[in-house]
Amino acid sequence: MTADSGLPHRTWWTPYLFLAPGLAMVLLFSLWPFVNTVVLSFTDARILRGGGFVGLDNYRRAFADPDFWVATGNSVLYLLVVVPCLVLLPLALAVLVQAKIPGIGFFRSAFYTPVIASAVVVGLIWQWVLRSDGLVNTVFRRLHLVSEPVPFLTDSTMLLVSAMIVTVWKGLGYYMVFYLAALGNVPASLHEAAAIDGAGPVRRFFSITVPQVKPMMLLVGTLSAISALRVFTEIYILGGESGGPGGGARTLPFLIRQVGLGFSGETGYASAVSILLFLLTLVFSLLGRRLTKGDET
Repeated sequence: MTADSGLPHRTWWTPYLFLAPGLAMVLLFSLWPFVNTVVLSFTDARILRGGGFVGLDNYRRAFADPDFWVATGNSVLYLLVVVPCLVLLPLALAVLVQAKIPGIGFFRSAFYTPVIASAVVVGLIWQWVLRSDGLVNTVFRRLHLVSEPVPFLTDSTMLLVSAMIVTVWKGLGYYMVFYLAALGNVPASLHEAAAIDGAGPVRRFFSITVPQVKPMMLLVGTLSAISALRVFTEIYILGGESGGPGGGARTLPFLIRQVGLGFSGETGYASAVSILLFLLTLVFSLLGRRLTKGDET
């Protein structure tokens, strides 16, 4: 018997045995690819050949590349539009479906359905809805609201906005569940006391509900910001392999795929852009963490 733990000496390694498969997966599929990406970002490697060390040339190239700045601007714009929507709309939705009335479970399930649907299927559905001869344009023309089809998928700006709508629509149910968990921890006595004092539903929402779920709002903001910076599928399905007309709707993940794949794929440059995307994501993650700590104090 060991003096410290009271366990037989031969079993001290048992916890590490249980941890070993998980640690091996993390090392093999997370840590090693990350380290390899960092190394490749300092080389001129391509898909079919190794590369030599080029120092910071890939990073200098990125900062001088107009396509990089277009993709960065689109990614940041995506974040600035999508994150507020995914922070506020799911909260309002959660408040609506929180009521304990007959049949409310059906609406909760209906709102959550897009979350479990494949991103590709969702993208194809919205492509059918938004294309020139799709549902939306057909309705607009029948109502004589437009004379020409709205270029939802053929204009770079409209394509980016359409992708944002798809992202928000798909994320509503996911973050609604987060808020439902947070709302369940709000003491009912606070609402009862406020109602006795004459506060209406709107006043109680802003004075009680919002302050009580603020930590969850900050968490949702951080998670949705990370997801917004990683958006790819929506742009690819709606805009095709080029990322819209002239590639004007490309985001950073889209640019990484374009320059890194194919027989002439520039693995080194794509790795450098990946590291820059990682740093941008890290900045927003740390900002969200700082805001969360500030709220807790």
